[in-house]
Amino acid sequence: MNKETIKRVISSIILLPLAYYSITQGFLMKSFFIMICFVVSIFEWHIMTKKKSYTVYGYFFLFFSFYSFYKLFAEITLLLFVIIICVLTDIGGYVFGKTFKGPKLIKISPNKTYAGMLGGYALSLISILIIINHTNYSISLLKILILAISLSTVSQIGDIIVSYFKRLSKIKHTGNIIPGHGGLLDRIDGMIFAFPFFFFLKLMGFVN
Repeated sequence: MNKETIKRVISSIILLPLAYYSITQGFLMKSFFIMICFVVSIFEWHIMTKKKSYTVYGYFFLFFSFYSFYKLFAEITLLLFVIIICVLTDIGGYVFGKTFKGPKLIKISPNKTYAGMLGGYALSLISILIIINHTNYSISLLKILILAISLSTVSQIGDIIVSYFKRLSKIKHTGNIIPGHGGLLDRIDGMIFAFPFFFFLKLMGFVN
């Protein structure tokens, strides 16, 4: 295990419980957590795009994404479901991609491989099946699996899109705030797309 991977693991061990604590506390803590993440994300996007013509669209998208995040706080179980899928998709993609390598998935994101894509699906689905096997839930198993696959897909697309913008800006990371990971946007690139997608499904009545 190289130094970057060790940093990545240590950062995750520290940040995941901290994030979980923040989003399961009262209104003030949740609001503070969202505001900090939103400001950091806006700053990283601003620095990364360097006032290009599409920069302002990114501001609006991030605002809507964090608004969706905020609205999902009303049902913390659903919010955690989305976060778990995104995190496990990211971990599965990273581990399988590094381990098996293989053909590249797409040119605009050269580090993405088919092995990583399949690993993201596999880890998120297996973990969700294990979790729901030990919990009570009101949504049908078929709907849970459809949601998990859809969210994993959207999360991976979000990862690719942010990677594309990083490539346009000729940078590897959106920042250096998180050791081993880079910037905040590097870590939540899938989530900022998954939250609006899930919020839309909820508005449409697909998720109750």
